[in-house]
Amino acid sequence: MHSELRKSERSLGRHEVLAFACTLSMITYLDRVCFGTAASLLVQDLGLNGDSDLKWAFTAFAFAYAWFEIPSGWLGDAFGPKRTLIRIVIGWSIFTALTGLVGLKVGAFTFGGLWLLCLIRFLFGMAEAGAYPNLARVVANWFPAEERGRAKGWIWMSGRFMGGATPLIWTLLVAGSAYTSPLVSWRLAFLLFGTIGLVWCLAFSRRFKDHPVMPGHPVIPDSQPLDHSTSKPVAIAMDGTTANGGHALPWRLLLTTRSTWLLGLMYSCASFSWYFNITYISRYLETQHGVAPTSISGALLKGGPLLLGGVGCLIGGYWTDFLLRRFRHRRWARRMPAMIGHGLCGLCYLAVIQADSAWTAALAIALAAFSNDLMMGAAWATCQDIGQRHTAVVAGWMNMLGNFGGAISGWTIGTILEMSVARQAAAEHVDVVALTMSAKQTALSHGYVIVFFAFTAVSFIAMFAWLFVNPEQPLEDNNG
Repeated sequence: MHSELRKSERSLGRHEVLAFACTLSMITYLDRVCFGTAASLLVQDLGLNGDSDLKWAFTAFAFAYAWFEIPSGWLGDAFGPKRTLIRIVIGWSIFTALTGLVGLKVGAFTFGGLWLLCLIRFLFGMAEAGAYPNLARVVANWFPAEERGRAKGWIWMSGRFMGGATPLIWTLLVAGSAYTSPLVSWRLAFLLFGTIGLVWCLAFSRRFKDHPVMPGHPVIPDSQPLDHSTSKPVAIAMDGTTANGGHALPWRLLLTTRSTWLLGLMYSCASFSWYFNITYISRYLETQHGVAPTSISGALLKGGPLLLGGVGCLIGGYWTDFLLRRFRHRRWARRMPAMIGHGLCGLCYLAVIQADSAWTAALAIALAAFSNDLMMGAAWATCQDIGQRHTAVVAGWMNMLGNFGGAISGWTIGTILEMSVARQAAAEHVDVVALTMSAKQTALSHGYVIVFFAFTAVSFIAMFAWLFVNPEQPLEDNNG
């Protein structure tokens, strides 16, 4: 049996597990960011009134993604991340492909419009929910506590990098450039992106195992706590059952633990500002700073926040693990990178307001994303510290509240811009449709100033929330 166990562990090592997790993170961001990048074509081909109409599609995705985080996380804790992730990826890949059908004209028939787009985005969000909580479960199963921050850093960096590269990929595939012709239509691009997820599922189903052990052998995900916390290691079998708890969702513990609420508040604030990078940034740079939709350099500016944010994820992950190994104090090992990052993020958004060119605005936004993402490794490692055998549920809780913040952000930004344009029209005593392009751009500029001030405020709220998060107290320590 021991020889079989060693052979099993050699056949699937941590590097391959991390590779699966990183590639999944990349596909996740490819399929998310391509929608925001396609905004101009969607507005044009679906006959929408403008950017503000898309707020309903952005919000539909974020709300569905948030609502289904905990149920999908629970499935990973209860039945293992492998089966859960396969279900997740197949579902979101199908709805990514179906996005390309919206507004398609076949003879005199048109296949839906804005409301069908919103429905598909809602179903896409519902299907994708739980991907990162289940990846947190994978990391908890395969990596010791002192390596989890860097593992999550690599996972988030991979996703952010792909998200940052997506505008460039989209431009080369769909829009073309001064040097290349378009290769596919935007509809075919969504079909292509959906297919990539199905290919990942095929490889993942053949190679991945939920635990680095033979069936029936228990493992202890956090068997060697590095601090003075009262951690309680729990043996977890291959089928996801536990020695002392079954599959019950720990609602009472989630709702009565201060740290879970504060993690959710922090992540909601962070997501409120960060969602701008996958929703409105393309249109912001195009309308406010004259970036052409077919510009290669413009595509890099649009993707810059996610590219630089990916670096922040990796640095923050290594930083929190270094502090944990060096000082053996889990509270400040998790808090310090996050608090510094949120504070710098808020200052960077103030700099965006003063930017007078596309390059300076994009740089300030990218630096804000880098600073914000310094907390990613610490935040998700804290979910594992607190959650232990409920890791995916706690991660799902944090991500759920975070994406509610993202959903509110998408709707709020659109509403602020809409109201700014309406005020300008009222001041000129004309209908909105009669505003000149110059007047509309001026109105949008005033709206974006309000947006970036709001981003600064929520960044500082997130920073202070970390002062009261305690990663040294596992969730079940609150169980009477």
